[in-house]
Amino acid sequence: MREIKTISIDIETFSDIDLSKCGVYKYSESEKFEILLFAYSINHEEVQVVDLALGEKIPLEIISALADDKVTKWAYNANFERVCLSRYISRYYPEYFISYSIDEDTVNEFLDPSSWRCSMIWSAYLGLPLSLAGVGAVLGLEEQKLKEGKDLIKYFCVPCNPTKTNGGRTRNLPEHDMTKWELFKKYNKRDVEVEVSIQERLQSYPVPEFLWDEYHLDQEINDRGIGLDMELVENAIKFDEIAKQETSEKLQTLTNIENPNSVMQMKEWLNNNGVEAESLGKKQVAEMIKDAPKEIAEVLELRQQISKSSVKKYLAMKNAGCWCNRARGMFQFYGANRTGRWAGRIIQLQNLPQNHIEDLKDARELVKYGDYNAFETLYDVPDTLSQLIRTAFVPRKGMKFIVADFSAIEARVLSFLANEKWRMDVFANNGDIYCQSASAMFKVPVEKHGVNGHLRQKGKIAELACGYGGSVGALKAMGAIDMGLQEEELEPLVKSWREANPHIVEMWWAVDKAIKTAVRNRTKTETHGLKFIYKSGMLFIELPSGRRLAYVKPKIEINQYGSESVTYEGVGATKKWERLESYGPKFVENIIQAISRDILCYAMQRLSYCFIVGHVHDEMIIECSKEMSLEKVCEQMGETPPWIKGLLLRADGYECEFYKKD
Repeated sequence: MREIKTISIDIETFSDIDLSKCGVYKYSESEKFEILLFAYSINHEEVQVVDLALGEKIPLEIISALADDKVTKWAYNANFERVCLSRYISRYYPEYFISYSIDEDTVNEFLDPSSWRCSMIWSAYLGLPLSLAGVGAVLGLEEQKLKEGKDLIKYFCVPCNPTKTNGGRTRNLPEHDMTKWELFKKYNKRDVEVEVSIQERLQSYPVPEFLWDEYHLDQEINDRGIGLDMELVENAIKFDEIAKQETSEKLQTLTNIENPNSVMQMKEWLNNNGVEAESLGKKQVAEMIKDAPKEIAEVLELRQQISKSSVKKYLAMKNAGCWCNRARGMFQFYGANRTGRWAGRIIQLQNLPQNHIEDLKDARELVKYGDYNAFETLYDVPDTLSQLIRTAFVPRKGMKFIVADFSAIEARVLSFLANEKWRMDVFANNGDIYCQSASAMFKVPVEKHGVNGHLRQKGKIAELACGYGGSVGALKAMGAIDMGLQEEELEPLVKSWREANPHIVEMWWAVDKAIKTAVRNRTKTETHGLKFIYKSGMLFIELPSGRRLAYVKPKIEINQYGSESVTYEGVGATKKWERLESYGPKFVENIIQAISRDILCYAMQRLSYCFIVGHVHDEMIIECSKEMSLEKVCEQMGETPPWIKGLLLRADGYECEFYKKD
């Protein structure tokens, strides 16, 4: 029998669950879930396709290899293949199914990710697109993903609407169109051929092993999931429906509008009542309310309430909740390929509303137990439902959450790399960086809630906006005007911040110079503990951790202002592959966010013996026994990685019976 070292895999599947709304974990739970086609290549040999839909069987040596941690499994977006094959093998070949971790964990439904590799992560690591078709096109591969794929997937992989033409059926099978089915098999085979070509093309730029270790920890966290209080979720959705119906009826009574949700009808009513509204966006309506007569203001306030989207997150939770009421697959490893940070998926933990009400637990209890009348009497329904979203995440019975995060992680890393000593002294003394920044800018002592306390807000907004070269536009984007700053204050604020932080400003342009030299001379340069390497049409920035940021096909070009700048190819704001422009401060932003991400990763690995169920930017959520020490968790999280000695870190945290912002 031949030795199987690697298998490259692509599968086509059917389920009655919407994959885009619910994610692969719930998608593959369905009783109707099945694998239709299984294409594979052993050791980069010719691709074979197993037609399971027409009765063929996956060879037992392949089934065995899928559960063998000595065989490396490759796929594009490997999480999909691994989860689906976990369901398939445990259902049809239970004697071959081997899970991982310990009995107390919640990952035992899935194959161990430690022997899986993902060519999508490889592509992302090199700054390439996240889609298989996109990578194939950028690399100019001979084998390109077949364009008919979307239509074939829609035909065979999802339920269809019953019609007279199709005889009232709700699913298309191979026999309903054998020509399409044969093309679908070619599509399945081609995907593996493209994957293998990508691996061969990128072999000169391997992903470091430590990054695969990080990926495997990420997969474990996604497999584990985070608990959902489904009673709270269901009742929050009901409360929102009732509140919107009541508000809609009030609006109809006040305006005689047939459909208060209609932007056109509402604009027409406002116009007839002497108010011209170009937009009914949140900010625009809030501005109109300030100057509107009482009757108009009441209508606009009701309009704001009816348009609030507080329920969308609850619907996402309902969609994602697996049989055990856990939301799985919430994090996309390397989702932000400019920095390597995670992206949120499905529920999107990265952009949850904050909570501010003091009696959060009481409000939560009223929703959980369905007491709408009391809830409506005591609270603003849409706003409070929005504040309660975080609290729908809960630990298992008898356990607690520890939520810990880094204190001012980006400011600490930036100060350390730039060697801005006065800032490092602030962190060494556990000072308030916003107060001290304001003090350095305005040359007076500033204390929170104390002497010159009003200047702290200016220090904060300057810190958030100016650290990466931001000027007046960045201050405005951060809400400087809304926070009470005057237009004429903004330019002096930028100037004051830069004068107070000369080493950071110097670092921006040192990085700019080092990158331009590396690209222009196709060489290696160094500054501030960072390495800049031009190699085979790629710019790499090597971070202290050893991880590299990648920029494709960099060039020096003249920008719209007549200055030299670096451009490279990447996915832009329009989600298209295009040429992008960057410069020193922007590269520094990428670098600082990337190093902050590496520090979080180091902390996650140190705490991987805990049940990590989530993480958001610089925060970690751990599900643990009630005896676990918060102090010990924060102590371990705040330990400086060996590759950035001298950086002062601090982690703070709190314990809770449901997720919240402390």
